[in-house]
Amino acid sequence: MKTYESCRKDFPSFYYNNFACVETADSLKVTYHFEIPGLATFSPTWTFPKPDAEALHPENDTKLQTMLFSLGMVELISYWKIACPPGVIIRAGALDQEQILWWKKLYFLGLGEFFYTNGIEADPDTFMEIIPEVRPSSGVEHPAGSLEGCLIPIGGGKDSACTIELLKKSGLALKTYIINPRGATRKTVEAAGLTSADSLIAGRTLDPRMLELNREGYLNGHTPFSALVAFSSLITAYLHGLKYIALSNESSANESTVAGSSVNHQYSKSFEFERDFHKYEKRYIDSGVYYFSMLRPLSEFQIAKYFSGLPAYHDVFRSCNAGSKKDIWCGHCPKCLFVFLILSPFLSHARLTEIFGTDMLMDESMLTDFRKLTGLAAEKPFECVGSRDEVNAAICLTIEQMEATGEKLPYLLAWYREQPVYEVSFPQRHAFQRRYDPSHLLPPALLRILADECYEGELPC
Repeated sequence: MKTYESCRKDFPSFYYNNFACVETADSLKVTYHFEIPGLATFSPTWTFPKPDAEALHPENDTKLQTMLFSLGMVELISYWKIACPPGVIIRAGALDQEQILWWKKLYFLGLGEFFYTNGIEADPDTFMEIIPEVRPSSGVEHPAGSLEGCLIPIGGGKDSACTIELLKKSGLALKTYIINPRGATRKTVEAAGLTSADSLIAGRTLDPRMLELNREGYLNGHTPFSALVAFSSLITAYLHGLKYIALSNESSANESTVAGSSVNHQYSKSFEFERDFHKYEKRYIDSGVYYFSMLRPLSEFQIAKYFSGLPAYHDVFRSCNAGSKKDIWCGHCPKCLFVFLILSPFLSHARLTEIFGTDMLMDESMLTDFRKLTGLAAEKPFECVGSRDEVNAAICLTIEQMEATGEKLPYLLAWYREQPVYEVSFPQRHAFQRRYDPSHLLPPALLRILADECYEGELPC
């Protein structure tokens, strides 16, 4: 394995040189050009669907150019982390000092897990110097058109299914947005009663040289993927004249993965990033598209409760990263265990075993992950999972329900029942039933839908 210090010494510079667009009748392909001198060049691509066969002429649209440039600013971090060069030279577009600080914040917090798992003691001021080689902008400033409708990014899990069902009640024309489709994302659209024509499909390719360098022992780890979703969905919504982008991120994403630290696997799903992105887009792009999360006031517990009432999705949703390529629940990872637990107060044990293909709560080898999810270990799994408190609440409710019906507790629940955490958590088992986080960006009309569906018409104070 290479070390952070040796890589930075050997490769002091990273270049974001440019990006190039190629139009076809139905798509816009963007190729980004990055370089670590002395190590490698990289040319990842994105492909976006066009609304019609008419030429876009992206070179003449400064808003679109800024969006494409910004997507490259997120994309570059996957290649920068290979060697973590201290100097990042930007030749592809202009940045002012406030933008530089904005991007450094995203990179530092979005790479919190990467730094933590690689044992890197990075400093937020000195881990990177962004050096723009400013060029004057050119082209035509396109005013925001008459926008309508809503774009919903789909990951294939329970959250985006809930967002679709809530927004069906809005009267808005709905389009789903999928990056590199797989079985669960396509089946979610089908279960929603939407057609392939209602889906806007983007393609992202990684440069194979990055994967080769990972295998050779260069640095690797988690990057803020949801920031890619933010900028790429903005491009897609802008091209198709859509007014809203409705994410499916919840308040639980705000909790740090490592207790007492800022390390958060879900940083780019947090409200802090959502708010920062919102401000950045308004000031530096001003597309007219409004970006928010439909589920932000809710916890994972409340989302699980709502999802349990959507049986059309129960056999098709998937959230397991380990099984994503085969479109399965692997049944043996912390993400599978979390989803099993958070749904356990709302779906029967037998039904959950059927969905996951195994009784995870009888798997003694999952005890380590179980301890992490419940806060009995300081570090949560590095997955998109809910807060420690709501996991404990879900477990306590499930134990209460199973004991009330005389059902034998499976291994993990029986173990938990004998721990001090059970006595502490049990009185709080109903705490998440009407939890409301007021830190959100929902438009008033859509907040009313959430209130009607999840709070019986009245938002808690």
